[in-house]
Amino acid sequence: MRKSLYSGAGIVVLAAAVIAPGNVAGAVESPDISVTNTKAHLDQFQSIATNNGGNRYTGRPGYKASADWVKARLDAAGYTTTLQSFSTSAGTSYNVIAEWPHGDANHVVMAGSHLDSVSSGPGINDNGSGSAGVLETALAYAASGQTPRNRLRFGFWGAEELGLLGSKYYVNNLPVAERAKIELYLNFDMIASPNPGYFVYDDNPAGNGARDDLVSYFAGKNVQTEFVDVQGRSDHAAFRSLGIPTAGTFSGAEGTKTSAQAAKWGGTAGQAFDRCYHRSCDTISNIDLTSLDRQIDAIGHMVWNYAQKDYSEGPPPTGGNLLQNPGFESGAVNWTGTTGVITNSTSRPAHGGSYKAWLQGNGRTTTENLGQAVAIPSTATAASLSLWIRIDTAETTTSTVYDTVKVQIVDGSTTTTLATYSNLNKNSSYVQKTLNVLAYKGKTVTVRFLGQEDSSLQTSFVIDDVAVTTS
Repeated sequence: MRKSLYSGAGIVVLAAAVIAPGNVAGAVESPDISVTNTKAHLDQFQSIATNNGGNRYTGRPGYKASADWVKARLDAAGYTTTLQSFSTSAGTSYNVIAEWPHGDANHVVMAGSHLDSVSSGPGINDNGSGSAGVLETALAYAASGQTPRNRLRFGFWGAEELGLLGSKYYVNNLPVAERAKIELYLNFDMIASPNPGYFVYDDNPAGNGARDDLVSYFAGKNVQTEFVDVQGRSDHAAFRSLGIPTAGTFSGAEGTKTSAQAAKWGGTAGQAFDRCYHRSCDTISNIDLTSLDRQIDAIGHMVWNYAQKDYSEGPPPTGGNLLQNPGFESGAVNWTGTTGVITNSTSRPAHGGSYKAWLQGNGRTTTENLGQAVAIPSTATAASLSLWIRIDTAETTTSTVYDTVKVQIVDGSTTTTLATYSNLNKNSSYVQKTLNVLAYKGKTVTVRFLGQEDSSLQTSFVIDDVAVTTS
C-alpha cells in the first residue's frame, strides 16, 4: 500500500455500512478458503524476503523471486499466465496476470493485489496478505471443479509502492476492446492487520453493487463493516479511471483505531491498525489470522458468485460511467485537447487520486480545451453529465466576469453550452455539478470543457471525476 494511503487524516470513514442482505450476485455457495494454505503462502513470502536482503521491493531480487513463485503456482494449477515486465525508476518490475481458460471471454471478472513491498521490510501484511489471499482463492477455484459463466482473471501488481505503476501499466496497455470486457475489478490491499478493522471501499459509484455484496457477506458472518473512501489510492484506481466497477476490502494501516471501533471489532483503541506499516517489522509476526481468515473467505465469496453473474442482459443495475479515464488517473489517455491540461501537479488538489484537469490559471489571455467522445444509448430514459469542479481566482471583483470555463456538448457541427462557470463562482473545495444530456440519446457526441482567461489575474478551473451515466 502506498505511503499516505489511509493515513491519519487521510482515512475518510463515511459511515457504518449497514446493507440488507439480498444483493448477492448469484446463488452460488460461498467457499471456505483455507487460512492454513494462505498462511503458508505468507511464510513463503517471508522466506523469499529473508533470502533476498530482507525485502521484496521493486527492482530487487526479492520481488522477482516473489513474482516467479506466484506464477509457478498458478501455472501448475492450470492457469494461462503472463509475466508482464515494465520499467520503473527502481529497475524492472513485473505484473503476474493469470486467466482461468474457461467461461465467456467477453465478460471478465478480475481480482488483484499488489505483490511488492517497500524497501525497508518484507511487506507481509502490506501486501503479502492480499496477494496470498488472492493466490489461494485462485488455486482453490482451479481445484473446485466449478464451471464459470464468466472469464476469471487475477492480477498481482508490481511497483504499487512507487505510485501504482504496475496496475496503470496493465490497464494502459490493454486495447480498448479488451478494457470494455472487464465487468468488475476487486482489490485487496492489507487484509491481516494485527489490530484489524473491517473496511469496504466506497469510492466508485459504478461498483456500489459489489460494495454492497461485500457488506452483506460480512453482515451474514456477524462482522460489522465501515465504508472507507480510498480516493483512488490503491490498484483499483486505474480500473476506476476507466469507469469499470471496482470494490475491495482493507483492514487498516497506520491510522488509529477508535474506542467505538475497538468495541465492535476488538483489538486496542488508541493504537494503529498496523504499527509496522511500511517498517522492517512488517514480518510474518505482524498478521492477525482471524482477520486474514474472514477476509479471504470474503474474496472467495465474491469470486465464486461473480464468476456466475449473468451480464448478458446489459450493464449492472447500478449503471456505469460511459466515459473512459474519467478521473484522469491514466493521464491524457482517451482525452483530446490542450497539452498539459491533465496534470498531477500538487499546486492544486485532485478530487480523487492524483490527477485532474486544470484549465487556465495562466494570468494572461489564453484558451484551453479538453474533450472526449461518448456514445449515449438510444434506450436511455435518463442521461446525466456530472463533474467535480474547484475554482480559485486572483480576481477581486464580485460582479464582473473575466474568466470562464464552459461545459459543452459537440454534436456534429453544433456546439451547445450546457453551463458556464466563472471567477464569480470561486470555491475553496470541490463542488459537484450535474447536467441533463438526455437530448443526445442515440448519438455519439463530444463532452468538452472550454476555458478562457483574460489578460491578467489568474483563475484556475480544476475539474475531476467526470461521469456520463444513463438509466
